[in-house]
Amino acid sequence: MEAFETYQTPLSSRYASKEMANLFSPAKRFYTWRALWLNLAIAEKQLGLPISEEAIEQMKANLNLTPEQFEIAAVEEKKRRHDVMAHVHTFGQVAPAAAGIIHLGATSCYVTDNADLIFLREGLGYLIRGLGILISRLSAFAAQYRDLPTLGFTHFQPAQLTTVGKRATLWIQELLWDLRNLKRVRDDIGFRGVKGTTGTQASFLALFDGDHQKVEELDELVTKLSGFEYAYPVTSQTYSRKIDADVLAPLASLGATAHKIATDIRLLANLKEIEEPFESTQIGSSAMAYKRNPMRSERVCSLARHLMVLHQNALMTSSVQWFERTLDDSANRRITLPEAFLTADIVLSTLQNVSEGLVVYPKVIARRISQELPFMATENVIMALVKKGGDRQEAHEKIRVLSHEAGHQVKQLGLENDLIERIRADPYFNPIKDELDSLLDPASFIGRAPEQVDSFLEKWVQPALEDPEIKTAIAKSRKVDLHV
Repeated sequence: MEAFETYQTPLSSRYASKEMANLFSPAKRFYTWRALWLNLAIAEKQLGLPISEEAIEQMKANLNLTPEQFEIAAVEEKKRRHDVMAHVHTFGQVAPAAAGIIHLGATSCYVTDNADLIFLREGLGYLIRGLGILISRLSAFAAQYRDLPTLGFTHFQPAQLTTVGKRATLWIQELLWDLRNLKRVRDDIGFRGVKGTTGTQASFLALFDGDHQKVEELDELVTKLSGFEYAYPVTSQTYSRKIDADVLAPLASLGATAHKIATDIRLLANLKEIEEPFESTQIGSSAMAYKRNPMRSERVCSLARHLMVLHQNALMTSSVQWFERTLDDSANRRITLPEAFLTADIVLSTLQNVSEGLVVYPKVIARRISQELPFMATENVIMALVKKGGDRQEAHEKIRVLSHEAGHQVKQLGLENDLIERIRADPYFNPIKDELDSLLDPASFIGRAPEQVDSFLEKWVQPALEDPEIKTAIAKSRKVDLHV
């Protein structure tokens, strides 16, 4: 790098999973730099440059930094005002046979950018596996409550009934799209490779005495040694910062999904129909001892908003990269990229925690249905009367009058909805009074919701969860749960 910018572990990593926190730690970063220098040396030696086997072995033996080496690197960085060169010097001290060939022909972005691409790809893997676990947990919840009727809401006003499980499938479907998007962007990530200071590979062409074929082979070999299938065909000094924007886009979209799910849970908690886990000794409010605040869902919403706006940062950085590069991206990316992945990781783990302990209150749900269902059942009542020979328009007028009377009881007097009692008391409805109970059965108002849940889980969710990577992650998470 052309500036003095020390890598620090982001504050949010304290709350992320160990794997994600480690991915963006200084230890992982500088280990990866050394591994990239090793791969470069191996490839250069294989293609004929005079690099000794001793140099290679010393590099292999010292990929992990000791505390003493971190201190040496810090001193060197303060003196040289250049992080990469500080670590070239530090690596050379423990691999003296390689000191003269470490970073041979490379620019700083060989290690910094290639390392970032490695971290992006690995980070997406952690998120994909975590998302798979979350989907599996919510799928079990959806299956359990596939046929439990609940009041649906449009505009947050009472609407036709749905089921608790069907509502959960709406959350899962968006998470499946997020899973698709994360996989797509991970599969699309390439390697910067060995491109030189402005992307022309001039330094490597000089090293190989103008042999273009060997320069191409070097790029391909280092790419394969670093675990990538392909390198970007052309780059400037850096890989295009559009890649960062492409990677953060599905993370931001995941944030939107998480925010919607957590908001729904917060609203349901207000209705006392469904609550997130609440520990027996947990305090909801310092002043109001009775409160059970949905603090985990609120945390998800808070962090999800942060995750969504980080994408804008990547877009702006991409848009102002002049010609072959500028350095105004560096400090920004050192914050934005780790924060995006660490935040997404925390959002997923918190949602998983919520999904594993959701508490459903069927009696509260049934009571709310009973308050609204009489109005929703009026069409069924009218149809039943018509089947018995009644006049549709006359029945509609009768129901309209009684509905307004019942509405007055609820809205003006604060009493219960007594529409059904009014219908029972009116002789006009005698032909169908024996059918009223069945006409008011909530199960008759949920349509195909249970069957939709079954079909969705079978045709869409299960195939996604059968992916070997996700299947293994789910199995490991269950073993952890059993151990705990």
